[in-house]
Amino acid sequence: MSKTNFQYDEAVAGCRNIFVKKVKDYGTSWRILRLESLTDQIFIKAQRIRTIEQNGSSKVNEGVEDEFRGIINYAVIALIQIDRTESDPINVSEEIALKWYNEKIGDVKKLMLDKNHDYGEAWRDMRVGSFTDLILMKLLRVKQIEENDGKTLISEGVASHYMDMINYSIFALIKLSENEK
Repeated sequence: MSKTNFQYDEAVAGCRNIFVKKVKDYGTSWRILRLESLTDQIFIKAQRIRTIEQNGSSKVNEGVEDEFRGIINYAVIALIQIDRTESDPINVSEEIALKWYNEKIGDVKKLMLDKNHDYGEAWRDMRVGSFTDLILMKLLRVKQIEENDGKTLISEGVASHYMDMINYSIFALIKLSENEK
């Protein structure tokens, strides 16, 4: 499990670094995005990953690793946005944005640790393509919940799906990193 902790934290550090740099470049302009827009951004990235996996190549100079990192960061932003209201300011300091990021990624890691305990790290025996498919399935579920104005009869809300997408993406990054070695 310490190997997983290290690899997980390493993957998150790369994503956090991108988040911080983009906040420096663009501020917190992402605060304007509604959850539906974030869901669509994640969908675009997941669909591109699937297309690359199926075609075996890409014409844009960004690999699937970049897209998984994008899914992670957009899903963290979605989790942040769930807690905000339209009356909250769009522009916040880098420190506040990073604090929010760290809080959400901490919640997601705790979920991963709990599930790893129960599932015995079954994800290590999965294929990267399966993570892509699971992310796409979660996105379709989130879209349906959004179409239902956030109401569900039996299932969890959108936050749990965003959290799972983050963990699936981190697992994919770990697997891809191991495959490179």
